[in-house]
Amino acid sequence: MRAPPIIWFLALLLVIAGYTLLGPVEKTLGGNVRVVYLHGAWVWAALAAFSAAGFVGLIGLVARQHRLHPWSRALGRTGLFFWITYLPLSLWAMQTNWNGLFLAEPRWRVALIFSIGGVLLQIGLTLLENPLWASVFNLVYIIALWAVLQTTANVMHPPSPILESNAWRIQLYFASLTILTMLAAWQMSRWWLALETEG
Repeated sequence: MRAPPIIWFLALLLVIAGYTLLGPVEKTLGGNVRVVYLHGAWVWAALAAFSAAGFVGLIGLVARQHRLHPWSRALGRTGLFFWITYLPLSLWAMQTNWNGLFLAEPRWRVALIFSIGGVLLQIGLTLLENPLWASVFNLVYIIALWAVLQTTANVMHPPSPILESNAWRIQLYFASLTILTMLAAWQMSRWWLALETEG
């Protein structure tokens, strides 16, 4: 018997936790950089799930493939889970690396606003029942999120320290951690979809 997606998701969370503890240290941040790795991988998984929700929804709408709308809803819910749980990871990264919480950081405020908006959106989409609306509004949500992120300034948050670094070992580690996190997001999406089809 095959394990259900939620079991794979929980197993991947354990793997991610162990893999994060093995992450390479960095010259300036030392071992605290591991929180930065996890926080970065987590937000990329959220953005990937949101983007997939919008893309799948767009294809479902244009091609009139109604079977894709539940996938858009499942991916949107997954993106929201990772986006909301990214917030405490972000606070943890601030505390360990900046020795305090800088809640006026524009990127953190944007993340909080889109978390609240995302929760209200997903509640509304659940009440609407017809998954077609998930495709429509998930597409609007991700376009708005990407547009706002492109114009959001950084105060203390560096633009993309790992990607702009010359440390290929750190980049390779971060890429593999991000892939693991995206696999966990995929399993969560499958779980959401299974709940919807069973319900």
